Amino acid sequence: MEQKPFAITLDPGSSRVNKTGSWRTFKPVYLKRLPPCNNACPAGEDTQGWLYHAESGDYETAWRVLTAENPMPAVMGRVCYHPCERACNRGQLDAAVGINSVERFLGDEAIKRGWKFAQPAQESGKHVLVVGAGPTGLAAAYHLRRLGHKVTIREAGPLSGGMMRFGIPKYRLPREVLEAEVQRILDMGVKLELNTKVDSVLDAMKQGFDATFLAVGAHIAKRTNIPAGASARILDAVQVLRSMEGEDKPMLGRRVVVYGGGNTAIDVARTAKRLGASEAIIVYRRTREKMPAHDFEVEEALQEGVMMKWLSTIKEVGEGEITVEKVVLDEAGKPVPTGEFETLEADSVVLALGQDVDLSLLNGVPGLSFSDGVVEVGGNMMTGYPGIFAGGDMVPSERTVTVGVGHGKLAARHIDAWLRDTQYVPPVAGEIASFDKLNTWYYTDASKTLRPMLDIIRRQSTFDEVQGGLDESNALFEARRCLSCGNCFECDNCYGVCPDNAVLKLGPGQKFEFNYDYCKGCGICAEECPCGAITMEAEAG
Repeated sequence: MEQKPFAITLDPGSSRVNKTGSWRTFKPVYLKRLPPCNNACPAGEDTQGWLYHAESGDYETAWRVLTAENPMPAVMGRVCYHPCERACNRGQLDAAVGINSVERFLGDEAIKRGWKFAQPAQESGKHVLVVGAGPTGLAAAYHLRRLGHKVTIREAGPLSGGMMRFGIPKYRLPREVLEAEVQRILDMGVKLELNTKVDSVLDAMKQGFDATFLAVGAHIAKRTNIPAGASARILDAVQVLRSMEGEDKPMLGRRVVVYGGGNTAIDVARTAKRLGASEAIIVYRRTREKMPAHDFEVEEALQEGVMMKWLSTIKEVGEGEITVEKVVLDEAGKPVPTGEFETLEADSVVLALGQDVDLSLLNGVPGLSFSDGVVEVGGNMMTGYPGIFAGGDMVPSERTVTVGVGHGKLAARHIDAWLRDTQYVPPVAGEIASFDKLNTWYYTDASKTLRPMLDIIRRQSTFDEVQGGLDESNALFEARRCLSCGNCFECDNCYGVCPDNAVLKLGPGQKFEFNYDYCKGCGICAEECPCGAITMEAEAG
């Protein structure tokens, strides 16, 4: 009679061959989900990628991963409004990771240590003209040069930086920081021609350029019809901030009224206090909650003694005084006059009502379309005229430094593809690693490291930088607060909890793989993965 095998046996030729993977209906799969910080970054930074290196103390590698997407981290670490932190999953635990703080640290560290960008490996033989040396133009020039193209930037002004220099005060962005990061781009071989206004883009393209990228900033102040006496002193915000870069500082007087509610209005009012104004008042026709300026900037301005007059409009400007009318908001949030008036003393009134772009260089260019004072572009950032691309303030978009840097990078990749007679296809974004994908039990509570602030007295009387940076110890701590959402960081949890020993370690930096011969699909690894880097998929068939 034939002997039947035992169900369980020590014979490796029987039990081990009985592979438990045959029981499985679902299998675990390692995947890379898109971290919400990466997804929220207008510059398209691999935020989690460079934080991974920063938290191991490899700051140069972190900086190089960061600058593969954004060439100006020391600038961005000061002026970016960090939407990445608003999206950070850690904010639902205790407080968002101080991504912007670590970015600034890496940028400052690079300046201190003299890190440089690599030269392109190969020259393409193509020459691209970039019009405008602001954040968008500089970013485009950097990425085009990395791709091997010869790049010339033509800037109408006497200095580079665009609105980073002429629209952001020194107390937010020290000029030596800006200049260091611009110089690093120029050191790659990018040519910068200052005091060189491009009057006609068509004429410029005939000078040996294979493509042109337009990155002219919004430098023309918007006006409004306010009745004013002959002796009334009315200035525009762009004029005031631009004049701060010269020898002769603006004469605003002791009582300054700023009309507007954006970040530029805040900057002008804070600048006025530093120039000696005893009163700096912002008049805005809506409430603080509806103010387009970022709340932390409003709070800093209030700390420095800037006064706010909400729900008000300026009706008339006279000599030494203005007339303000109170308004209320209707159901749609639109200001409605009340007929109640008030008089305020004012030596000068500064209008901060937004800016427009000078599009005169596009006169006579066929095939272009315009909307609301900007030029329309296709998905490849090209205008209706072949070879002319545009981005930043010149196209419909949010006007921030970070958005501009993102436009410059995207345009460079499309220009490169166009010059090579191909198409640039952006990589498909993966599933976002949302908070519900995390197993937060495994993470330790760790309070966010706050950057130091200059004391109020110095903030009101000098243009010293208001906000300090992190040092090496607390930058390392802050980087280590990252949860690595959606991406394996080799914590070994899956390896430790698998009851079938079906998780194979591939070595440091190589992560893991599953041995599906013995994985029976229990799903414990997916449940216990802290960062949501494992998903369960149904077996085919």
